[in-house]
Amino acid sequence: MATPAAAQTPPSAREQQQRQVVLPSNPNEPVPEARVAANVATYLRFDAPIERASVEVEGRPARFRWVDVGERLLALEPSVDLGAEEKLVVRVRYRDGASPTVATLVLVSHPSLVDKEVEVVRRPRTVEALEAALAEREAALAALQGASGPAGLVFSGRLDLEGVQARPIELVPTGPQNGLKVVKGEAYRASTWALAVVRVRNLPGQKPWGPGEARLTRPNGTPVKVRSVDMDKAQLGPGEEGLVALETEAPFWDAGEFLRLELLDKSGTRRLSLPQVKL
Repeated sequence: MATPAAAQTPPSAREQQQRQVVLPSNPNEPVPEARVAANVATYLRFDAPIERASVEVEGRPARFRWVDVGERLLALEPSVDLGAEEKLVVRVRYRDGASPTVATLVLVSHPSLVDKEVEVVRRPRTVEALEAALAEREAALAALQGASGPAGLVFSGRLDLEGVQARPIELVPTGPQNGLKVVKGEAYRASTWALAVVRVRNLPGQKPWGPGEARLTRPNGTPVKVRSVDMDKAQLGPGEEGLVALETEAPFWDAGEFLRLELLDKSGTRRLSLPQVKL
C-alpha cells in the first residue's frame, strides 16, 4: 500500500504594509518597486489624475485576477505569485502633463512582505529645473508669436504635407442617453493627430453637464489615447447645446475603421456613447 504524500505546509502569511514611493526625475535612477502577492489586492494611489486608457500592466490578463483603474487609483490582484527574480512593468500616464508625465513601476514578489497600499508621488522639482522649463516654454511661445492660425500649426509640426482630411460623423440613431443627445459631429484627421467634434444637447429638465473624460476604442478592444477633451462652454445648462472636441494621438488605425466614442461627465454617471465613429 502506497504511503500517503505528506501535506505541504502553506506559505506563511505576508505582512501587509502601506508606504510611499517617489518617482525618479532622472531616467538613470532605479524604477520604484511595488511588492505584490497572489490573492492580495494592492492599491497604487497617484498624486494626480491619470489617463485610464493609458494604463499598461505587463502580464495582464494572464497573471492577474482583476485590474481596476480609477481617477487616481490603480488596483490589481495577482492570481499567482511572481517568481523570485520576476518583474512586471506598470506604466501610467498623468493627465496634467507635469514631469514626469509617465509613472513607471515594477511589480515584484517578497517572501514576507506585500504592499497593501502604495502612494506614488513625484519628486518636487528644483528651482533650477523649474527655471529651465519656464525658459523653454517662453522660447517656444516666442517662436510662435505672430504665427497663429495655419502658420502656427506648420511651425509646431501639427500640419504637414499630408494635410487634413475632414468629413461628417455619420450618427447611428441611438436616441437620448442619460438626458443627453448628439445633434451632429465632424471628424478631422492629420498625420500626427485626429479630432472628433460633436454637438451635444443637454435635454430640458436635466442637471448641468460637462465632459470630464472621453474614451475611444477600436473594434478589437484596443484603446486609442485621448490627448485632450474640451467644450466651448464651461457647462451645458438644461436645454443648451455645446461643441465637444477630443484630440487623439497620431492615427494608427485605418481611416475606414469604426471606433467607439464615449463621453462621461466628471462623476462618471452621465455617459454618452457613439458606437460607430470614423476618424
